[in-house]
Formats: sequence, C-alpha cells, structure tokens
Amino acid sequence: MPFFRTPAFLRRAFPSCYWQVPYKHTQRPTLYLTFDDGPVPEATPQVLRILDQYNIRASFFCVGDNVRKHPSLFREVLQAGHTVGNHTFHHVKGWHTSLTAYLKEVSLCRQIMEETAGTALPRLFRPPYGRISPKQLRALRQHYAVVMWDILTHDYDPRLQADGLLPQLKPLLRDGSILVFHDSIKAYPRMIRLLPAIIEAGLERGFSFATLEEGLAPALTALALPAAYRYEPM
Repeated sequence: MPFFRTPAFLRRAFPSCYWQVPYKHTQRPTLYLTFDDGPVPEATPQVLRILDQYNIRASFFCVGDNVRKHPSLFREVLQAGHTVGNHTFHHVKGWHTSLTAYLKEVSLCRQIMEETAGTALPRLFRPPYGRISPKQLRALRQHYAVVMWDILTHDYDPRLQADGLLPQLKPLLRDGSILVFHDSIKAYPRMIRLLPAIIEAGLERGFSFATLEEGLAPALTALALPAAYRYEPM
C-alpha cells in the first residue's frame, strides 16, 4: 500500500524542509496544489485550463531542460499568475549525485528559468523523487525554501487508477496541506481526472487555494540568495 500522507519519521528526519505550510495568511483553511516535472505541451496546458476554470493559482516545480525546450509554455505558467520553483535541470536523483554536480543542476535550472522569465523568481526548490542527501540539503536550505509535501497523489503510477486513488486522498485534506501532482506525460491519465475532483472536494469543505509564494512568504523573505544564483536582466 503506497503512502499518501508523508510518514512522521520522514518529517522528523528532514525537519528543515516544508512538508506543510506553517504560516496563516488567510482566515480560511488553505490547500497548496503543486505540479512537478513540467512544463510539457502534452499536460501543462490542460492543467492551466483546469486551474483557470476554478480561478485557482498553484505552484509548478519545473525541470530546467523542459523550460529550455518549451520557453513559451513556461511563460504562460507565469502569465497565468502561478508560482514556479526549481526541480533541477535534468531531474536528477540526489542520492546518486555528488554535491558539486547537484548544486550545478540547481544553478542551471535557476539560470534558464530566470533568463526565460526575464526576472528573478521565488527561491523554491523541490528535490526530484524527494531524494536529497543531508549535505545537499544543508547547502541549499540557506538559499531556498526546500519544499516536500503533505499529500502525494501517486498520479505518476500507471498501476493505479484515479477512481481508486480519490477515496484515499479526499479524507487527507487539511489546512496547510501541500499536494503533489505531476504535469507530465506519464502522470497525465490519472492527474487529469484527479485534479478537478480534488479541487471540488476542497471547495466543498471550505478550503481556499494559494501558491507557495503566498504561503511561504515569511520564509522566502528571510532567505539570502547569493549573486551566483541571481539573474540580472540586461
């Protein structure tokens, strides 16, 4: 049986990561929808359409190489009012990557995102697969809010069906929950059915939705970003 809510022992092992949003910036209970691995034309436009239909803003952890391949789509995400975060340039596994190579992946991803956006972007980072070494985390947490998740939808797993996932996911929604979806080709068949159903379930229970830039604003303001990571428009 897969874990839908992150086990407590993992949260205790990485207490400096954000598993939920701890700050209250609205009177209503709030959910934070996040999407990993895009942008790709086979999935991201459909996600944007659904979010626009419900007037919801979300957060997209982008793979740098996909931003390079689809720059106009990346700009569409930003123009729609969504927040973007860093997901490394090649979607690398931290456990199998040296510290130097990992930091370069993060730096390259930030560079292509900010060059494409033409502006500095929020200092949000999510390690692909949630796999990051203690050394990598220590190096990054000074300059990024390292975001994990409270609820994993498992939309990426082709062995599972959306109809079977929904009863597992809906009861887990709670104030501050960070939910992980994937705007990827692999996840699309499940994600495209799960997303509107989860939104509807949240709205029925009185939740609002917000971006991580809004929810983690105090933490992001406190971060110091070195010049090497910052893009200055010409």
